[in-house]
Amino acid sequence: MFLFLSGDPTLCLLIAATLMALSGVPGLVLHNPVLSQRIATFLFIIAALLGESAVVALLSGYPGAVYQIDWPLPFGQVLISVDHLSTLFLLPLFLVSGCVSVYSLAYWPAREKANAGKLTLFMGLFAASMVMVLMARHGVLFLVAWEVMALSGYFLLTTEQRNSDVQRVGIIYLIATHTGTMALFVTFSLLCGTSGTFLFPAFHSLSQTLPVASVVILTALFGFGGKAGLMPLHFWLPGAHANAPSHVSAMMSGLMLKMGVYGILRTLSFFDGFPVWLGWVIILLGAWSAINGITLAAGQRDLKRLLACSSIENIGIIFIGIGLALVGLQMQTPYLVVCGLFGAFIHIINHALFKSLLFLGSGVLIHAAGTREIDLMGGLARRMPITSPLFLIGSLAICGLPPLNGFVGELFLYVGAITDGIVAPMPVAALVAPVLALVGGLAVITFVKLYGIIFLGTPRSDSATHAHEAPTTMTGPMILLAIACLAAGMAPLLLVNVVTPVVAYYGNLAPPVIAKITGQVPLMPLTIANILLITLIMLIGTLYLRRLRRLPRSQGSTWGCGFLEPTARMQYTGTSFSEMVVNLLEAIVAPKRRRPELAAFIPPVGSRFDYTITETVLDRILTPIFQWTGLAFSYLRRVQHGQINIYVLYIFATLFVLMFWKH
Repeated sequence: MFLFLSGDPTLCLLIAATLMALSGVPGLVLHNPVLSQRIATFLFIIAALLGESAVVALLSGYPGAVYQIDWPLPFGQVLISVDHLSTLFLLPLFLVSGCVSVYSLAYWPAREKANAGKLTLFMGLFAASMVMVLMARHGVLFLVAWEVMALSGYFLLTTEQRNSDVQRVGIIYLIATHTGTMALFVTFSLLCGTSGTFLFPAFHSLSQTLPVASVVILTALFGFGGKAGLMPLHFWLPGAHANAPSHVSAMMSGLMLKMGVYGILRTLSFFDGFPVWLGWVIILLGAWSAINGITLAAGQRDLKRLLACSSIENIGIIFIGIGLALVGLQMQTPYLVVCGLFGAFIHIINHALFKSLLFLGSGVLIHAAGTREIDLMGGLARRMPITSPLFLIGSLAICGLPPLNGFVGELFLYVGAITDGIVAPMPVAALVAPVLALVGGLAVITFVKLYGIIFLGTPRSDSATHAHEAPTTMTGPMILLAIACLAAGMAPLLLVNVVTPVVAYYGNLAPPVIAKITGQVPLMPLTIANILLITLIMLIGTLYLRRLRRLPRSQGSTWGCGFLEPTARMQYTGTSFSEMVVNLLEAIVAPKRRRPELAAFIPPVGSRFDYTITETVLDRILTPIFQWTGLAFSYLRRVQHGQINIYVLYIFATLFVLMFWKH
């Protein structure tokens, strides 16, 4: 398609970004909201197809042009181009954006939602700004696109702005994102002061011995790490993703978080080396994020908040891979560089696929059951026969289980860590393996709880009893993402071939070195094992269905374990299922329990036990700081009398103190 239009992948990407940005304009000028939404979806689909064709061309070795543009701002000419690193993030961006645009037709229909036009407008700006973030090669242009992305995300997040919870998380999001942007101002200002221009420095052109090198890296890690949701800068993420519309959550979790990862990778690419401590710090931050994120997810009762916390875990896994690669560069061990980069880059693509699938699935479940509370669902597998297997695919993928795609990236990290344990004289990097094993085990517990409580058993509320399957415009995009998850898991060599150019570019490694190391990873046996596993599952499923059809249909109820009249309340709840994990890791989860006072063996009517999971950084650190700061500044309001003579006295006293201090 791109050859037909221009023959230049870079220009095609710019056209795709323009179509996305303009997709919400019909909603501003047309009086038919339904037609406007359909036009926006059509433009999004065209942009997604055009963008993906350009990405495929770039991955195939087709060169992209570099555009140098004059603009009226006094910051020099801007540069727009695309390289292997940008292509890695553009690949899932267009796929997920196209799926989300189709999904929104039924999830947020303009016929029923008065704010659908606003949502469509900012969704287009949100996607287009992420494309420009990945293509900008000028600091000011990058920050402009970054700010458009941040503000668009805010307006998407606060779509239901009359909700007090949405207002609160919107303010937290704004504070977090603009605090990070302030750090990025420092980053790009120092880079400009070093190179004399706001244009991005060439690859490995800056020396790590520069006086400002450590400051640039630390401010970038703070600014971009906050956007990525890296611990302890994650505090905005669970509330924002939980309260946004589900298709917005899919974009924010699957795509926007990766912009923070991209920013860190891009900044590090400017330097010819790194401080010795950087790789280990990133590994520690990644491990902290992975363990804490999945632990927080295990204790959640809110479906979307659980998925949001698991995003912190997956971002941690990505940063573990980046940290391993940086340690390998410092220690000159190519196997750590290759395994770390392959693990991180493959997981970037895979997380965008399965997390978008799960968030779109959560929208279907909320739409059907009318609640986000896991403990109020149940028995939805029979009522939602399409959503149930699709959500199962996403759950298996995020647990890193074969034959789904989540296993492939983590396999490279395991191989790198285990190889380090065998080869290195002091195998400190080998500790990554038990961390990943712990995180994987907790992920299995979390998503067994999630899927089992929602889809199995009997309905736990009237709304779950009357749940129904979603329309095709909602399940269709989920089917496409599920097929992508399955295809990427069944053909890991395809993922490796996609990621190899960016690993060679970013790791500055020769193709023979990469081929030698990747040859030690059992990718072909994994493919064969996945095919056999899928065949076995299909065979067992077919035989089971045949057996069910032959058995007479029972007219009675399921055996109630000795209870004559079992009820839905006798089932496991999500809270009880994960209670042991939460109790073991109580220092991380910090649950709040409110028990009723029991004066007798039988509690009085109306007694209630409350159990909530707290956000340690937000609720126990940041919120008290802001409260005490507000209290301190409240006393300063007393000096504001509105009387000019008093203000003149303040000025006189200030001048007197300054003169006395000077002389």
